[in-house]
Amino acid sequence: MLGLRRQAVKRIVTAVAAGLAILGWRPAAADPVADFYAHKSIRVLIGYSTGGGYDLYARELAKYMGKYIPGTPTLLPENMPGAGSLRAANYLYAAAPKDGTVIGTFSRGLLMEGLLNHSQGVMYDATKFTWLGSVTDEVSVCAFSNASGVQTWQDMLDKSYTIGGTASGADTDIYPTLIKNLFGLKLKLVTGFPGGADVDLALRRHEVDGRCGWSLSSLISRDKPLLDNHEIAVPVQFALSKSPELPDVPLVIDLTDDPKKVAVLKLIVSRQSMARPFAAPPGLPDDRAAALRSAFDQTVKDPDFLAEMQKLELEVRPVSGAALTKLVQDVASTSPDVLAMAGDALKEKR
Repeated sequence: MLGLRRQAVKRIVTAVAAGLAILGWRPAAADPVADFYAHKSIRVLIGYSTGGGYDLYARELAKYMGKYIPGTPTLLPENMPGAGSLRAANYLYAAAPKDGTVIGTFSRGLLMEGLLNHSQGVMYDATKFTWLGSVTDEVSVCAFSNASGVQTWQDMLDKSYTIGGTASGADTDIYPTLIKNLFGLKLKLVTGFPGGADVDLALRRHEVDGRCGWSLSSLISRDKPLLDNHEIAVPVQFALSKSPELPDVPLVIDLTDDPKKVAVLKLIVSRQSMARPFAAPPGLPDDRAAALRSAFDQTVKDPDFLAEMQKLELEVRPVSGAALTKLVQDVASTSPDVLAMAGDALKEKR
């Protein structure tokens, strides 16, 4: 009797399976990406100390991105300051596991370090990073305390002053060096601060006169009272188009008629299109790279993420991983003469 029952059950199972096959049903395939990330965490390297713009953007992204990655891993922010975020970029490229368990954010300026004769300490090829995207594009500015006496671009041309920076490769060093060399400014760069927040503190204490390469989004989100109370002046902005917040402040690319200088300035400020970049190491498995890019794209459209970013007054104008990849490739294909002139303009000259 038991044998007959087993045969009957077997015939029923076979018949059901055959019927489902006719209808096109197949068992759900396992998701190798979800299987890999299940119960795992992803380190999010931040190339600066806590409290600055890169830190804020990374921590907010980390709160939301995990739910869009198959397997829902936890994202853990980890500050790795050093050499204007070069330490984090080098680690991400050369030492971090190439399995999708480490991503990072670092200075947009590092994109060009290896291209502009600034190869000292660079251990990466920017064209080979797995670019995930940028949370926003960006406008950067020079800003000066009232005590400095610098209010306008003409003041920047005429006066002597000190600028606080973090390290070679960071916007805080690149932009003041660039304009010093191209326009013959009498500025002194005092570099080596751990992060942007440290430069801000030095500015408040009048230990430096100003800061260049200051992301406008960070300035507004962290130090808006300085603007509102007219405690600082903003004489110039670095971008390819003006910020609506600063309609009367000139773009640096509009301050010269020399076509070669204009070409160099446009090359350098093009990095503003990747204002808050996130990348993974080279050589990731294709399915995990695609999953991370997709998760990034979904995160920057997440209503809760956008609401929190608005509350923090942090701009969100997303740039996709594909767009960043193309930007990096375009920069890498810049004509040698423009690259040579740009490289010379970014050398600190005594």
